[in-house]
Amino acid sequence: MRLRLVPAETNWKFFKYWPYTFGASGLAVLASIVVFLVIGLNFGIDFRGGTTIRTEATQPIDIGAYRDAITPLGLGDVSITEVFDPTFAADQHVAQVRIQAQDDEEAVTPEMIATVEAALQAVDPTISFQSVESVGPKVSGELVQTAILAVVLANAAVLFYLWLRFEWQFAVGAVAALIHDVMLTIGIFSVLQIKFDLAIIAALLTIVGYSLNDTVIIFDRVRENLIKFKKTPLVQVLDLSINDTLSRTAMTSFTTLLALIVLYVLGGDVIRGFVFAMIWGIIVGTYSSVFVASVIVLRLGVKRDWTKKAADGPGGTQFSTDP
Repeated sequence: MRLRLVPAETNWKFFKYWPYTFGASGLAVLASIVVFLVIGLNFGIDFRGGTTIRTEATQPIDIGAYRDAITPLGLGDVSITEVFDPTFAADQHVAQVRIQAQDDEEAVTPEMIATVEAALQAVDPTISFQSVESVGPKVSGELVQTAILAVVLANAAVLFYLWLRFEWQFAVGAVAALIHDVMLTIGIFSVLQIKFDLAIIAALLTIVGYSLNDTVIIFDRVRENLIKFKKTPLVQVLDLSINDTLSRTAMTSFTTLLALIVLYVLGGDVIRGFVFAMIWGIIVGTYSSVFVASVIVLRLGVKRDWTKKAADGPGGTQFSTDP
């Protein structure tokens, strides 16, 4: 027997309640913006500047004792978190000590790092220091600008590519879906206060590519069906196209999620934020390909004849989009 996540033939009406699904997406994006402005992101050391010291000890970690040892040093904002991972041994206790960049220094000085390490060793003689990472405020500011530029350019490239491959209506729908995915990812990171660093930017760009791939597959089938069914209303063509590609979409998303869930559980804390962003991005990316990108195409309308340029303007011959 062949495994099927969805029946071989489906006739689901994806656009029956499109005002509600599209409205929910709009509210979710708006909520993400509000949460971002009010709460903000938990920027990692890459963006904030400062020093992260990763420690390991055989004794259980006492965060309060660690903090009491470091506070007298007058380093300003110090964050101490214990790292949990199912792959750690029973006597393996890992913590991360994050120290903000000092006002008159690019990063915490080696002398101050040595002082912090000595203070922690006084609390727990079994402690060892696995790594020390420092990023200056100037460098972190440049990284923020570069990361924003990378996401903006990726969306602009998508807009231009789809405009050439299909029509401008498809380009607008796809870019709207990508913005939807990125904003919802930023929103969930703001709500959960998961560390936001350069790895998450890489995840956002990967999400853009994944969501685009799913959207283009649907749009390709839409174009084929527009040629085959010239008299069929657009809403029915879109429903048919999504049903045609539904099995492929479900199988691709399911198998990708299986691999990511394994990585999330067993991959360790270093890549956990990246993997979480990917899992979330695949879920919202699959959703947006249907309920954001396709809905925008439905409302804008597209031309029927792909063999020659339509006579009534760049958008082509328009037709009714009423369900």
